[in-house]
Amino acid sequence: MSHFVLNAEPRADLRKGASRRLRRQGKIPAILYGGDKAPEPLTLDHDAIFHNLENEAFYSSILTVRIGDTEQKAVLKDLQRHPAKSLVMHVDLQRVDERHTIRVHVPLHFLHEEEAPGVKKGGVVSHLMVEVEVECLPQHLPEYIDVDLAALDLGESIHLSELKLPEGVHVVELMHGPEHDQPVVSIHPSRTARGEEAGESGEEEAET
Repeated sequence: MSHFVLNAEPRADLRKGASRRLRRQGKIPAILYGGDKAPEPLTLDHDAIFHNLENEAFYSSILTVRIGDTEQKAVLKDLQRHPAKSLVMHVDLQRVDERHTIRVHVPLHFLHEEEAPGVKKGGVVSHLMVEVEVECLPQHLPEYIDVDLAALDLGESIHLSELKLPEGVHVVELMHGPEHDQPVVSIHPSRTARGEEAGESGEEEAET
């Protein structure tokens, strides 16, 4: 598991103008909430956050939020980006308690796509999901979940219920019932193959 430390400062001025001034100084307004404590407004360094966001593991790791001499564990719950510029506008962090489960979106890593029987037959892989929301205790949180396509044939799919999850990790969507067992990835015929089949079918009809 990757280890990320966020150096934060308490934020007392919560007005809009104050947030704009922070951003001009290369800072980001943030909020740390959850657990049995009141929400805590914070200030984070923009460049440090922006750099961390380039690492996929940052989104699904237990973060250490350092405020002065104290440290708190948290997960990234939400962030707001500027609609036109490469800027982060606000960060939401949720406190983590080792005794209570958390829900986090974890990225999917797709393995052995080129070796999949369906791909060797000319099929095309469709990633229907790139991440999945899981529920688990903090110590069981995976950075990612592998999806192995080594045995996937043409016209087949891998569903949520077929994911190989670490011990103590559950897919949130499946907790709502088996009817929520959605496909994660599939292999389907390419457009070229479908066009050739349609053409061959047309030629056969013409001959008859």
